[in-house]
Amino acid sequence: MELQALRTFLAVVDEGGVQAASKALHTVQSNVTSRIKRLEQELGTELFYRRGRGLALSPSGKELVKHARQLLQLENTASMAVRQVGEQTGELRIGTMETFASFRLPGALKQLRQQHPGVQFRIESETSAALLERLLAHKIDCAFVGGAVDHPELLATQVLTEELVLVHGKGVHTEEPALILFREGCVYRERALIWQRQSGFAGGRVMELGTLDGIIGCVSIGLGSTLMPRWVVEQSRYRDELLVEPIEPQLARVPTLMVRHRMGAALTALETLERAVAAQARAA
Repeated sequence: MELQALRTFLAVVDEGGVQAASKALHTVQSNVTSRIKRLEQELGTELFYRRGRGLALSPSGKELVKHARQLLQLENTASMAVRQVGEQTGELRIGTMETFASFRLPGALKQLRQQHPGVQFRIESETSAALLERLLAHKIDCAFVGGAVDHPELLATQVLTEELVLVHGKGVHTEEPALILFREGCVYRERALIWQRQSGFAGGRVMELGTLDGIIGCVSIGLGSTLMPRWVVEQSRYRDELLVEPIEPQLARVPTLMVRHRMGAALTALETLERAVAAQARAA
């Protein structure tokens, strides 16, 4: 079973069809179709049901998706590990919450680059829930997420604990504050909604914004309140325009975890990154 055939198969699955997969793979549609047919012949089963111009995964195809992602992740991990032994090169795909990317990650990446100058970084920001989905799909090598993680395929190491605080704009008072939050899947959003219910504001207004700077900026001018790590507020350019209030400890304390696959190799670069983040948190 060729890895290129598995890449093609997953491209059809992820892109939703042969035409989109051919564009993603920078090849012609006939190449995609022939690779899928050869893979089906090799496995002796249909991977897709043809429905008009569309494709739907067969039960065999659904089973192959999981194994194909694991095999390609192993190939990526092995290639990177071998390169690290010699030239210290390769690509490290890092997923992160936006709050972590804004203030915690840069210092750790600086240290990582000093020790592994040949490693290239690919960083993407998403909610914790979305990052875990991408990690399980082998689309990233590690993820920095908030809250507990319990999955048999994943290894989670706590690197720091954030203290959530209630954040208002100075001089702004409302009896029932609107909450300005990240989109669904963010652990800080979940804690904020629990706080809202426990504070007697169940059903209160919620506004969603996609960026950390946007949320804190809108809070600073009185459009609402938010729950955010104290350290993030202290580092924000809006800090002089903000007031913070402590909340109940059981809601305030949120662990940040570095998560990776259990079955992956223990890459030196990942271990360096984990130590750098933990050291930075202790020094803060």
